[in-house]
Amino acid sequence: MASTTDAATSHAASIGPIAVDPPVVLAPMAGVTNAPFRAICRRYGAGLYVSEMVTARALVEGNPKTELIAAFAPGETPRSIQLYGVDPRVVGDAVGRLVDDGRVDHIDINFGCPAPKVTKLGGGAALPVRHRLAAAVLRSAVRAAGSVPVTVKFRLGIDEDHLTHIETGRIAQGEGCAAVALHARTAEQLYSGTARWAAIGELKERLEIPVFGNGDVWEAPDAMAMVAETGCDGVVIGRGCLGRPWLFRDLAEAFAGRPVPDPPSLGEIIDVMVEHFDLLAEWFDPHRATREFRKHAGWYLTGYPTGPTPRRELSQLSDRRQLLDVLARLDPTATMTDNARRARRGHTNGPRPVSLPDRWFELRDSDDGIDAAAGDAASGG
Repeated sequence: MASTTDAATSHAASIGPIAVDPPVVLAPMAGVTNAPFRAICRRYGAGLYVSEMVTARALVEGNPKTELIAAFAPGETPRSIQLYGVDPRVVGDAVGRLVDDGRVDHIDINFGCPAPKVTKLGGGAALPVRHRLAAAVLRSAVRAAGSVPVTVKFRLGIDEDHLTHIETGRIAQGEGCAAVALHARTAEQLYSGTARWAAIGELKERLEIPVFGNGDVWEAPDAMAMVAETGCDGVVIGRGCLGRPWLFRDLAEAFAGRPVPDPPSLGEIIDVMVEHFDLLAEWFDPHRATREFRKHAGWYLTGYPTGPTPRRELSQLSDRRQLLDVLARLDPTATMTDNARRARRGHTNGPRPVSLPDRWFELRDSDDGIDAAAGDAASGG
């Protein structure tokens, strides 16, 4: 059994009236953190599990695809959703609709997405540069949310020459946000390099509201190290849980000061894979479940001695029967190799210059709104 660091202590973080215990948050990931994936992760430990990013304008307009992304499974609680928007009025309308309909318990605002389709329209990681506009977006969200807590997730800034995390944190606190989360990379870095944990500590020292840290938490000891190094109130888990929902169990044990279990056997992973596929089929339909599951299959098998053939077959998965046939040929007693525990999953791209609207930096001190078309980017990113 692996052991936790001595820094582990049993404690919870608070986001308004919501106790997050252990202080662990699932990061919104487009095409990943849908209701079936959240259900799988939640079975391994408590915490806060956030939906995929939802476009505020599409939600206001009642887009059917967006409505499905914004849906929660029966009994899912707390219901946490992330919104993206660049128009304060539209963001406020979206928040108001969610709250008035009793559909959410927590709202997170995305100021961190580095995808070009988002930043080129002034959203995501681009928005904090326009600090007055960013403040207006958060103000509108908080006012519309009422008693429902609002948080914001952001990056260090656009690039090394345009770091905005301290200012963004202060704005969030001043506008009434209940907590903030910092992915300690710039938008230019995307997912390359190393997360700058020291910046999380710097932000924690400047703010009175809870600060969650995000970036390079691949194993439970990483979370313990981040908390010990930065003093942050909790951790946000993104790529580290891809194909490894049991990471939330490990984190719960680590934060409670208990030993972290060894990774599950391949047989346990096979059972989770089938359950995950079935949940996707129930939530969507069997055909879409097949397409959605292909990426998860590779992540689940990372680090296990399966050979290339099963991976190739699952990347071209056609139906549930094929899934069962492929999995039946695997050795259920196989275990994860030690050198694979920190294998990086998901995005690894970057660095890359950030796509921004024309004259974006010139408009830094302007609180003028953005053309309505900027809110039309597809949900996710």
